[in-house]
Amino acid sequence: MNTRKLFSLWGPTSLAVLLSASLTGPVYAQSSAEQTDSSTSISEAANTSANDVAEKRELPRGHFRLPESGDIIGEHYTVTVDNPKDTLIDIARRHNIGYEEIRMANPDVSLWVPGEGTEVVIPTRYILPPAAREGVVINLSELRLYYYPADNPGIVETYPVSVGREEFATPIGITRTTIKVKDPAWAPPASMRREAAARGEPAPSIVPPGPDNPLGRHAILLAMPSYLIHGTNRPEGVGMRVSRGCIRMYPEDIESLYDRLPSGTQVNLMDAPFKAGWGEDGTLFVQSYPQLEENVGDFEPLLHAIERVSELAADQAEVDYAQVKLAVENPNGRLIALYGPQAPAPAPEEPPAQLDGLFEEIELSTSTLTEQDA
Repeated sequence: MNTRKLFSLWGPTSLAVLLSASLTGPVYAQSSAEQTDSSTSISEAANTSANDVAEKRELPRGHFRLPESGDIIGEHYTVTVDNPKDTLIDIARRHNIGYEEIRMANPDVSLWVPGEGTEVVIPTRYILPPAAREGVVINLSELRLYYYPADNPGIVETYPVSVGREEFATPIGITRTTIKVKDPAWAPPASMRREAAARGEPAPSIVPPGPDNPLGRHAILLAMPSYLIHGTNRPEGVGMRVSRGCIRMYPEDIESLYDRLPSGTQVNLMDAPFKAGWGEDGTLFVQSYPQLEENVGDFEPLLHAIERVSELAADQAEVDYAQVKLAVENPNGRLIALYGPQAPAPAPEEPPAQLDGLFEEIELSTSTLTEQDA
């Protein structure tokens, strides 16, 4: 795996800029006693399957119970579009998934006009990332953040995020949260100001808090200089590679996390485009996402996937590695069951071909000639 230099600076929002330019808003660092929960209900009330999922979970938005055994959380379900003005992006946000997730799960549905009555797949079933289940884990290829709250050990939270596009790739490494800032100001980096000047557009040195601020209303600084977890004034881009290295979240998600995430929490920035894990019923699943462009070529994806599955399966399961290859070659985030109760039954072996008619005569003639020659 490519471990790019952790402290590559592109200078958009250093700690000094945030603190000096955010005098209109105080700095917050809530203790665990001040933490609150935030919930968002399923929106498509007419869809019984979505309602069933909400009633079954009875948890706030993005919260899942950790399995007693295994690595799988959540479940897929479908909703029926009941508002002709809805886009897939609208539906994705209501169900706590991002742009790429909704697009890959519904390749034949129009992004902008799915249409009233259309069934939309909500892909909210995940294999937990292959990392220690503590603090915050951000899987860059998956475009998703996982949070294991220390004060609620039976829960994991997960939210879609945006990460850095290729030329501003989010670095890999382990860091921690530092200061939290409400209503932060934003200083466009020098590169952005140069790009704006080349287009003949003015670029402000400081963008004050407000609707034009790309950091949104909440920012959580990391010990990795110039990198933050923050909101956005363009939520339609959440779940894409569009930032200059920072982690963007839906405004409602960062607001909830901001209130409950203690300063000093570990943040593991990792890249695992291929995941494998066990369900509680003994099914072995894999899940694959498009590999980040900057990491293509760092390792052989299929070999890595086979090694990961072999490590998990050991002598417990006979795995159809053709399915592993299929997952790697079609990285769409869908879970594929390789072995166990939820895996498809193996195709029956075809019996050996029976010779009859002309073929039997040919075999007999050949046998007779061989005996005569002998």
